[in-house]
Amino acid sequence: METSRVKRYLPWLVAIALFMEHLNATILNTAIPAIAASLEVTPLSLKAVVSSYVLSLAVFIPISGWMADRFGTRRVFAAAVGIFTLSSIFCGLALNVPMLVAARIFQGIGAAMMLPVGRLAIVRTFPKSELLAAMNFVIIPALIGPLLGPTIGGIIVHWLPWQAIFFVNVPVGLAALWLIRRHMPDYRSSTSPPLDIIGFVLFGCGIALLSWVLEIFGEHYLDATSTGILLGLSLSLLACYGWHARHNPHPLLQLSLFKTRTFRVAVAGGFVTRLGLGGMPFLLPLFYQVGLGFPAWKSGLLMMPAAAAAMFMKVISIRVLKQFGYRTVLIANTLLIGFTIMLFAIVDSSTATQWIIAISLAQGFFNSLQYSSMNSMAYADVSTEEASMASTIASSLQQLSISFGLAFASIIAAWYLGAVSQSNQLAVTSALHYAFLTLGGLTILSSLSFWSLRKNDGDNVSRGLDQD
Repeated sequence: METSRVKRYLPWLVAIALFMEHLNATILNTAIPAIAASLEVTPLSLKAVVSSYVLSLAVFIPISGWMADRFGTRRVFAAAVGIFTLSSIFCGLALNVPMLVAARIFQGIGAAMMLPVGRLAIVRTFPKSELLAAMNFVIIPALIGPLLGPTIGGIIVHWLPWQAIFFVNVPVGLAALWLIRRHMPDYRSSTSPPLDIIGFVLFGCGIALLSWVLEIFGEHYLDATSTGILLGLSLSLLACYGWHARHNPHPLLQLSLFKTRTFRVAVAGGFVTRLGLGGMPFLLPLFYQVGLGFPAWKSGLLMMPAAAAAMFMKVISIRVLKQFGYRTVLIANTLLIGFTIMLFAIVDSSTATQWIIAISLAQGFFNSLQYSSMNSMAYADVSTEEASMASTIASSLQQLSISFGLAFASIIAAWYLGAVSQSNQLAVTSALHYAFLTLGGLTILSSLSFWSLRKNDGDNVSRGLDQD
């Protein structure tokens, strides 16, 4: 394909796939209370439906880079969209929680290939001076998913069975498959190393077990001794992977990339920041519907301002980063995100809707700038040859942080709630208020991770992007 044609269509193609993935997540979050009522379970117990998807992403993302290098970006991206679309149908046909969780795992496997392979194609197509602009162009259309998802989800669960929320992905997926065949570039490596199977088993089992321990921790399914043993086993598996990676010439995840300061801070530092943010999309619909007693459609509408603000920030984030630099933006913006999360702790049933909208706008605005900054700076000092591995590691840790953030937020909310019934609106509201304060405080503390950046870090990404 011609380079100019690839540059013209590739961002739109990746944006459509991300739109489908983001739409799926936001629709589901809004529908959690309705699904819980239909399946006769508590809303907080349905975190497995959300976390199983995110966990599946984290486990299978590490092999996405290898698969793209071995089989080509076009074939892997098409397979990913196909699996995601088919598993969406199975989600809609699920009759109980275990079936829904199983379908969500397969849906996560498809999504695990979409984000990193799409990001890899962008990184290999555009030079670093155009990278932030290209990524922002991808994200702006993709944010239509979070913009429409809560409203669509609220309308669907208000008027139709909850199963219909998953069938929305089907026409979008079919359209994406048609576009992939026509416009997706086929990047691949001529010397692809063998898959690090031992590393995949060690890392995958360690992460899966650790996430499962966090998942059941707040439910008290196991005694403290068993939980401690499983936690120690999961950490041991991850430690074994670290040893294995240092002695393998072609590891699943090349940990030596963390020697690059900008990559280390963007990915490892961003991991801590995302812990505070990861639980918000799950907690807010519960807060609005269970805590404040809002109907699903109103809860969906209240999730829209954040997505709208995020779209606006993508337009100006290039100028903001060029003007102030990555270090200043990441430190100050992380503090502002923590503050906006904590503001939800003063929202109750008597709070004016305009005030809730204002907080949501601020949070979407700052979150968007944070993600643009962290995601683009990760590639600032990474060579073209390392782009595939960098994309794999960045995507893996990003999804892990979301999974852990979700588990952490759920544990914190359940701990504050105690033995009180989740149908008690006042108790749920109070517990979530404390959870927001805790998550906000954690996010503020995570700003310390960005102090190690230097003034000019990331300039080769933001330099020359603003021609005004």
